[in-house]
Amino acid sequence: MNATNNKDCLVITASGEDQVGLVEKLTSHILETGCNIEQSRMGVLGGQFALIMRVTGPWSALAKLEGQIGGIAEQLGLSVIHRRTQERQREEAMVPYQVEVVALDHPGIVHRLSQFFARSGINIEELETDTYRAPHTGTPMFSVRMTVGIPAHMHIATLRDDFLDYCDELNLDATLEPTR
Repeated sequence: MNATNNKDCLVITASGEDQVGLVEKLTSHILETGCNIEQSRMGVLGGQFALIMRVTGPWSALAKLEGQIGGIAEQLGLSVIHRRTQERQREEAMVPYQVEVVALDHPGIVHRLSQFFARSGINIEELETDTYRAPHTGTPMFSVRMTVGIPAHMHIATLRDDFLDYCDELNLDATLEPTR
């Protein structure tokens, strides 16, 4: 059983000018309130630091953090939004699959991929994209890595064939494999 089932949760999103020590300063405030970071994604995009995290703890610790978050944001130069939440309850069993796509960079790739999965009734759980220059040629390339939750009743072989055909039509090099 997941330890967070009996805990309140707080989702925090923050962004601001990147600076050395920012994660240490932010996490020290979270620790001092008696909260625990259970899930997070952090990165530097351009010169901006961005994060989203799920923090858990007793109700009183989360209330203390909520009361301090405005001052912490101001002190660290961050724009912060926070919301109370609860542990996610799934209505049906989902099987996590990893999707990887590489293509020549052009607008609309993420939209087309998300369109395919939405039409198929599949939720995108995580998504990460990046651009880079191809070795030797310097051609602008685009990569997508995502985790999708496929309903357990869905026929995976048919879905995989449909997805790979869709990507071939869009000239996207793609894989759809079980998450390990």
